[in-house]
Amino acid sequence: MTVLLDTFQQRSSHALHDARLQASLRGLSTGFVVRRADAVAAFADFEELRRQGQAIKDHALEHLDRYLLEFEANVQRTGGEVHWARDAAEARNIIRDLCRKANARTVTKGKSMVSEEIALNEALLADGLEVIETDAGEYIVQLAGEAPSHIVMPTVHKTTEQISDLFFEHHKRYGFHKRETDAAKLIAQVRTVMRDKYFAADVGITGANFLIAETGSIVLVTNEGNGDLTSTLARTHIVTVGIEKVVPTLDDASTLLRLLARSALGMDITSYTSFITGPKRPGDIDGPEAFHVVLIDNGRTKMLSGAYRSMLRCIRCGACMNHCPVYMSVGGHSYGWVYPGPMGAVLTPMIDGHETAKDLPHACTLNGKCQQVCPVKIPLPDLLRRLRHEQWEAHFISKTARFGISAWALLAKRPRLYHAMTSLIMPVLARCGRGKGAFKWLPLASGWTASRDLPSPEGRTFQAQWKRRQR
Repeated sequence: MTVLLDTFQQRSSHALHDARLQASLRGLSTGFVVRRADAVAAFADFEELRRQGQAIKDHALEHLDRYLLEFEANVQRTGGEVHWARDAAEARNIIRDLCRKANARTVTKGKSMVSEEIALNEALLADGLEVIETDAGEYIVQLAGEAPSHIVMPTVHKTTEQISDLFFEHHKRYGFHKRETDAAKLIAQVRTVMRDKYFAADVGITGANFLIAETGSIVLVTNEGNGDLTSTLARTHIVTVGIEKVVPTLDDASTLLRLLARSALGMDITSYTSFITGPKRPGDIDGPEAFHVVLIDNGRTKMLSGAYRSMLRCIRCGACMNHCPVYMSVGGHSYGWVYPGPMGAVLTPMIDGHETAKDLPHACTLNGKCQQVCPVKIPLPDLLRRLRHEQWEAHFISKTARFGISAWALLAKRPRLYHAMTSLIMPVLARCGRGKGAFKWLPLASGWTASRDLPSPEGRTFQAQWKRRQR
């Protein structure tokens, strides 16, 4: 089970001392990051593709009302229905009502971050429905009673041994009485369990990577095929999606797909990329009888009209978190909600409120790597700095931190005083740390020294060394 702690600092401190998690994160840094770099290097002009992706998203957001209405009209034209939800509660109620009308008892779900955002599973379970996550990673964290720790790889925090223990505990009812430790055999168990669930499902719920206004289609990207089975075999298909996912044309979606796969997994294209348009029509051999799209706002309109519009370009590739030194040190659960990493540090305060996510904009070194790898050029460091400023102005920052920052500002604004103070402190720190070459503990710096050593300074400031060198 996920350890429930109140603050980012507490959760991240726990994560830093979790040996299994640290081993998993090290593996991630040599996986997605390397594959993305290889895929980008192999593409003739990836920067131009990023520029095109940014332009497509900016244009769609500038005319969002127009394209959403065009999408709705084309969904209706092909026999589907569109529902508009202002917030999470309204979205849950719409979906619950659709499940009741379908006389649903079993619901299969494809991976959808927005369904996590609106806490959909809990609402459906409260109605007495059987809810099955069909993505292997989502299914594993569902069994564990945990949230995903990565938007592309939900189980990045889990070892094969832990997954083996989960399956041994939960799969006996499906006839698996032997503990398996081989990854391929564990995945085979998931396939066996899911096979009956797909055919038993009354309702299939998926997300959507993109909505295409000109055709009323949704684009569904997976690597397991579970999205296709979830959307096709149930009598009713419900799509939960944020309003920012709409793009004007099929060509626009194709451009963004080329960015998504390379940025997320270092692949030219994912194993399954499906364009779904409406319910089953006469002559079709498969498909749902009813097709519903639930368009969810939940704070997005507020972002659209303000300084955070560029965050709505996000195509949920996960590249920012894969390259983030903070995420790669503490993992996704430390962020406390659905969206981790740099994108979560912006989205969570905007959607869930500053009060519940005031730590997250400060969970960043502002190194800028997230912006460098973002496929649609979101200026994440700038947005995080703005959030920090807003929190400062709203007095969300603790009195201790405000005092420390104010004291630092007092020095930083007065260069002579700053140089005099550092010239006094550096020799003292150098002398105190000379024995071991690093500090294991320092007053006001325990957050750093608790998990790493602080190297002892040389004894003179940079300015002093520079002046001496120029003589």
